Amino acid sequence: MARIVMKFGGTSVAGTERIRRVANIVRAQAAGGNEVAVVVSAMAGETDRLVNFCREANPLYDPAEYDVVVASGEQVTSGLLALTLQAMGCKARSWLGWQLPVKTFSAHANARVDEIDAPRLRESMAAGEIAVIPGFQGVSEEGRITTMGRGGSDTSAVAIAAAVDADRCDIYTDVDGVYTTDPRIVARARKIPYVSYEEMLELASVGAKVLQTRSVSLAMKHNVRVQVLSSFVDDGAPPADTLPGTMIVSEDEMQKILEESNMERQSVTGIAHDKNEARVVLTRVPDKPGAVADIFTPLGEAGINVDMIIQNVGRDKGETDVTFTVPQAELARAQALLEDKKETLGFNRIITDSKVAKISVVGMGMKSHTGVAATMFKALADRGINVQAISTSEIKVSVLIDEDETELAVRVLHTAYGLDAKDEAA
Repeated sequence: MARIVMKFGGTSVAGTERIRRVANIVRAQAAGGNEVAVVVSAMAGETDRLVNFCREANPLYDPAEYDVVVASGEQVTSGLLALTLQAMGCKARSWLGWQLPVKTFSAHANARVDEIDAPRLRESMAAGEIAVIPGFQGVSEEGRITTMGRGGSDTSAVAIAAAVDADRCDIYTDVDGVYTTDPRIVARARKIPYVSYEEMLELASVGAKVLQTRSVSLAMKHNVRVQVLSSFVDDGAPPADTLPGTMIVSEDEMQKILEESNMERQSVTGIAHDKNEARVVLTRVPDKPGAVADIFTPLGEAGINVDMIIQNVGRDKGETDVTFTVPQAELARAQALLEDKKETLGFNRIITDSKVAKISVVGMGMKSHTGVAATMFKALADRGINVQAISTSEIKVSVLIDEDETELAVRVLHTAYGLDAKDEAA
């Protein structure tokens, strides 16, 4: 018997037939004697529809009222799933964010979980009741409904799993696990059975769309075992406990798994790509102490995330060029902010390019394997792919390239690091 939190994304609950399929998966877990809580997203496309209503009503909408509107999508799904489970003879009820409550702080539309009061929820689960909870929403200190940003249901599920001391959190989505790269680009991409929190956090932050970055960070903080599975399985498929998804675990557990299987860790676990990047170049910036701080301080204060940063060698006249990347959606705002401060910052002009992509190789094995970056640069150079910027961490190397070369770069690197799945005959 285990205590399990299950989360189903928008594509998994897109309509009553899919909700019925989800209900069957949930019922199977409860029938096995497990204590079950279910976190659901809004039906696919529903949040976009509600956001558009807000924009039509008032382009300069109040974020607090925006949250009231968009949170309703998850509320509908949770009620429908509870009704479907009841029709199947299951004991189930819905719990809205304010009923638990899921206490949040920070801004509306991008709230963060502070704490969850879960005694009543634990009692309900222990009594055999399936709890159905709308993801993405919580309640502020002022008692107003809040939402957690796109992908927030992943964070809701992990936070609830931590609050009820769940044995694991199963994230059901439209993919059946975490792959070495996007299988739509590389047909021979392999599903990874186990990934460490650190690796998944890096993969999520550089473009892998399987999990929201904040949910992985929260899982790592509270040591919540997270499993990624597909909800699109046949009715006669085995329960989640036996499905070969991807388990996201602590580094200590990962080491034990490797030791028990007598396997050595590969240098690279996966390759991610992100086309939602934009490059900004400020030319002839004064080459003096504090100049770079003057550029990035206002960007930080405006909440604009800056990723790759390159400062060229100073010119003869005490000037330099500064290159960095921002999310594509923030490019116009960043450009306007910098143009407004042009005289103060002292640069000559701004050059921007939104037709770029970030390619990243990630793996804890980088700590013990040398030459990972060299392999990346050589593989790209051999195919004539120019690197425009580079950023690194202890377990990640990212490069900025032309957007048109994204798929080629991913395929080339996947092969270069030996990640291609072997043929069955081999």
